Amino acid sequence: MTTGLRKSEAARSGAERIDGRRARSRSSHKRIVEAMMELIVAGDLSPSAARVAEEAGIGLRTVFRHFDDMDALYSEITATVTDRVMPIIMAPYPDQPWRANVRELVRRRIRVFETTLPFRLAANIKRYQSPFLMGQYSRVVMIERELILRLLPGPVLTDRITVEALCATLSFHTWRTLRHDQGLPAEDAGEVIGHMVEALLATVADE
Repeated sequence: MTTGLRKSEAARSGAERIDGRRARSRSSHKRIVEAMMELIVAGDLSPSAARVAEEAGIGLRTVFRHFDDMDALYSEITATVTDRVMPIIMAPYPDQPWRANVRELVRRRIRVFETTLPFRLAANIKRYQSPFLMGQYSRVVMIERELILRLLPGPVLTDRITVEALCATLSFHTWRTLRHDQGLPAEDAGEVIGHMVEALLATVADE
């Protein structure tokens, strides 16, 4: 009886140690992701693993134990940022004329671009050395283009030049140029985008 009790206690103690290690592992994992994101938002667009470890308050070995390479860390950050902006991107559009929905898309895109700006700037620095980031870049460009095309009526879709101009105007590249390269405040950059879109819509004849 005593032997059985001791075995039961030992098993319970072992299980508790395993659970404790798992909890610490989950905590370290979360701290690493949060540290990386905080560094990027603060302006360090290409933080080293050592800098991430310092910010997270953990050892460098712990960083590499959780993420075999930096692509794994970028994947975690991408998932976190995507969760933030998906409700904006996927919200249904009102039943209204297509021009009004294009204007609604402009408002949404500005919110998404501004939310993701530091992370996409950081990804742009590394994407030529990262298969994950390069693939992610291509997917996002394709999705952003498709979201525009869905709102355009058939006659507009046949106007290739106008379609390409809209896609270029509403691309992250244009937002990055206005915000990062030209140094415009978000409000001014949004007005510029809106102005360009309105100019393009004015060239399209009413159906």
